[in-house]
Amino acid sequence: MELKRVVVTGLGALTPLGNDVATTWDAMLNGVSGAGPITRFDASKFKTQFACELKGFDVSQYIDRKEARKMDPYAQYAMVVADQAVKDSGLDLEKEDMSRVGVIWGSGIGGLVTFQQEVSSYAEGGKNPRFNPFFIPKMIADIAAGHISIKYGMMGPNYTSVAACASSAVAMVDAYNYIRLGKASVIVTGGSEAPLAEAGLGGFNSLQALSTRNDDPATASRPFDKDRDGFVMAEGAGCIILEELEHAKARGAKIYAEFIGGGLSADAHHMTAPHPEGAGAALVMRNTLEDAGIAPEEVDAINMHGTSTPLGDIAEVKAVQEVFGEHTYNININSTKSMTGHLLGAAGAVEALSIILSIQNDIVPPTINHFTDDEHFDPRINFTFGKAQKRKVNVAMSNTFGFGGHNACVLFKKYEE
Repeated sequence: MELKRVVVTGLGALTPLGNDVATTWDAMLNGVSGAGPITRFDASKFKTQFACELKGFDVSQYIDRKEARKMDPYAQYAMVVADQAVKDSGLDLEKEDMSRVGVIWGSGIGGLVTFQQEVSSYAEGGKNPRFNPFFIPKMIADIAAGHISIKYGMMGPNYTSVAACASSAVAMVDAYNYIRLGKASVIVTGGSEAPLAEAGLGGFNSLQALSTRNDDPATASRPFDKDRDGFVMAEGAGCIILEELEHAKARGAKIYAEFIGGGLSADAHHMTAPHPEGAGAALVMRNTLEDAGIAPEEVDAINMHGTSTPLGDIAEVKAVQEVFGEHTYNININSTKSMTGHLLGAAGAVEALSIILSIQNDIVPPTINHFTDDEHFDPRINFTFGKAQKRKVNVAMSNTFGFGGHNACVLFKKYEE
């Protein structure tokens, strides 16, 4: 069968850099760090006392207070970015066949804040424990997709992918496949995460996964730097409207970029550590290039998973060099996590949004917080350190890897008729 072409027609963002797409993108281009001391709760007893929180976000500005109380923050974030993206797309839902409009979302954890609140309340409840009747529907990781579909009446494919930090990238790949196979016309996809609770911070601290640079949070996320010491946890969401090309053209939609390839793989190696040679990462990039039918030499930019962990960054760079060979030195490699922190299950969506805007604007955001070269990395590699770099960006890739060895990769191209 002939596969349909898939394009991006709407974007939404809620990140530690800004509460919409334009603010987030401007901050990325200017190398702004979203990290700072945690204000959500008292973090003084933890090894890590900072994170990348949302700034000035008031859910009541977006969602009726009564409805917001029925949602965990991760679902609230999803609703906000979905609304932004739907409006940005210009879709007139009253004219759509809603059986062909779906929602495929991603979240690595789901309602962690709700879970902690309810269990803490139970532990303090004495002989008559009480649970909020919305405890379960607020907590479950699939509910964000459900809320979005209910709000808009979207009756097409509807579910949430859970693949740790690869969750929203897996969701985007699935959405892409549903549309190109002709099983949907429009899919709202992306991901959201709200991990900033004592349990989330303490859990990642116990894994020794987080930076402990409490004296200088703004420089703590330093991908590819010799002195990197872990990632910086973040919260937020990203949303992308994917649409079948002919459907988008028929309604005169603006098109940001074309989605040309997606791939999945597994490390099959370790519960939390990457394969030391980047075997799964190399495989997922190869799968993506093969899916798109393009050569490695056509890729101009890669937004790396680049979490700022000692082992992860090394493994990913090895994988890139294996797949791209000498062309590695012609690619602008960057990690926007140096600015946003790590949004866990929402990372793939926010980072895909970044490469879509790079394609549209022919500029690559920087990797900030580079102070000392790491001898593990070939000095000929362009990590886009320090400042955004203007260049022609025709094809761009984004990598996401998650605990359990889950790998996902997406590839976008400048749209041409």
